Amino acid sequence: MCDLLRINTDRGVMIGDGKSRFSIGGKPIYHFVGTSTFSEYTVMHVGCVAKINPEAPLDKVCVLSCGICTGLGASINVAKPPKGSTVAIFGLGAVGLAAAEGARIAGASRIIGVDLNASRFEEARKFGCTEFVNPKDHTKPVQQVLADMTNGGVDRSVECTGNVNAMIQAFECVHDGWGVAVLVGVPHKDAEFKTHPMNFLNERTLKGTFFGNFKPRTDLPNVVEMYMKKELEVEKFITHSVPFSEINKAFDLMAKGEGIRCIIRMDN
Repeated sequence: MCDLLRINTDRGVMIGDGKSRFSIGGKPIYHFVGTSTFSEYTVMHVGCVAKINPEAPLDKVCVLSCGICTGLGASINVAKPPKGSTVAIFGLGAVGLAAAEGARIAGASRIIGVDLNASRFEEARKFGCTEFVNPKDHTKPVQQVLADMTNGGVDRSVECTGNVNAMIQAFECVHDGWGVAVLVGVPHKDAEFKTHPMNFLNERTLKGTFFGNFKPRTDLPNVVEMYMKKELEVEKFITHSVPFSEINKAFDLMAKGEGIRCIIRMDN
């Protein structure tokens, strides 16, 4: 959220002199999202560098840069479920599973996974989910299904799909009086969030988060330490690994929704 360094996909150059640090055949190669992480060595603004424990294995902690921190932080830093509370997670991809893991670490007693893809449910149990709802199995709106399951609504919900209808459902399924919904997914630029104002007047809270409210430079080293102390299991998020020459295979896996995270190795 830094004014100087916030994500700018169009910039592609260093802030100091407006130039790229890479070239091929005399032509500049631009910096992807200011980091250029498809190269083995890179140059970036000092504000984009976090110093972590040198003993941390890079082929594991690399997945903390995005996705896992976003979901984990959405639960532990933003939703902050009290011990013994009920949490609904919308979307069981990598971010949603990390949100479930965060709810588990926080001590939630019921973690309800909501997803249209039932094949994700068994895997999600490893991340703390205790029960599941597939909207396709119900004629009632999902928010009503969840309210019926939880005596009026869940204590916390975390939305990780980017679908605006899921965002509305995630807000409307929390209990009035104390329920908190957290939006994590990035919606379509033309999407509009519509709900009745009474949902706010009845003391429900709606929050949003970017990168799970972690400050990368100061907080990422602490998340790495959580992994090193075995408080956070990173390995279960890594389902595939491919050499750089097969990078398109990694994109295919992502597009098909197969696996959770795929590591790119720089060997060929």
